[in-house]
Amino acid sequence: MAVAADKNRKAEPTKEAASKPRRSLLVPALVAVFAAAAAGGGVWYFTQGKADAAATKATAAKTPAPAQYFALDPAFVVNLSGPIDGPRYLQVEVQLMTRDPLALTALQTHAPAIRAKLLMLFSQVEPTQIADRAGKEKLQAAALAEVQKLMKTETGQNSADELLFTSFVTQ
Repeated sequence: MAVAADKNRKAEPTKEAASKPRRSLLVPALVAVFAAAAAGGGVWYFTQGKADAAATKATAAKTPAPAQYFALDPAFVVNLSGPIDGPRYLQVEVQLMTRDPLALTALQTHAPAIRAKLLMLFSQVEPTQIADRAGKEKLQAAALAEVQKLMKTETGQNSADELLFTSFVTQ
């Protein structure tokens, strides 16, 4: 019977033998789970980073650069042409607005030429043309076009985004 008992012992697995196959499968399974979690976390991190960067760029694209102003000092004073009795005058203060720092420098460089063009434009105005708001806005648009035309010729860019009348007096 001793021999039979030995056969029974070999046939019955011991606690150590039974737990070995489980341990050998458990470690690679845990490594696979951690690797999958790390890969998923990496994908999430990189896609969130790109989404945040894209959102930041979109916000930056919507927000314009700050406006910068250049005053053409001193004020323009011109005789107005027209059939009205006696001399008539126009005094106007002009500021140019741009959002590009390089354009601001270009406007400062070409200020004498800008002043000359605007003086010629303002001196051709008749008092009846600027009697109402629509006439003043039309003159303002014509002055901006004149400045942009000059700057386009000199620098290749419009440079000025807006032309503002900060004082407008006729007499």
